[in-house]
Amino acid sequence: MPQCKVLGVEPEAGNDAQRSFQHGKIIHIDVPQTIADGAQNQYVGTQNFPVIKSLVNEILTVSDKQLVESMRFFASRMKIIVEPTGCLGAAAAFSGQLDLKGKRVGVILSGGNVDLARFASMVKGDA
Repeated sequence: MPQCKVLGVEPEAGNDAQRSFQHGKIIHIDVPQTIADGAQNQYVGTQNFPVIKSLVNEILTVSDKQLVESMRFFASRMKIIVEPTGCLGAAAAFSGQLDLKGKRVGVILSGGNVDLARFASMVKGDA
């Protein structure tokens, strides 16, 4: 849909895609220290970057704390387990950094690939 905006989200500790998007070239970073292990990339792929440049409107970041809050929400309210990386989009939507009032919003949730003991520790607040 032409009027649809596409937003990317990554951990604030590992914002290689956001930096690359802003600079118009692939930026390399150190391995990010984040609970979103599926997003611990050091740089955007050479095949992915042109797609991002052409289709994505903006790339946002969220903190690990925001990821845990999203994981807690889905576990307590929806009774589903979503791994930290799978919560990136939801964490951005919940964060208040976007004006979503009155808008139709789609958020992709993915992955339950998380150790249950670690998941419980994170949502409980021990990690």
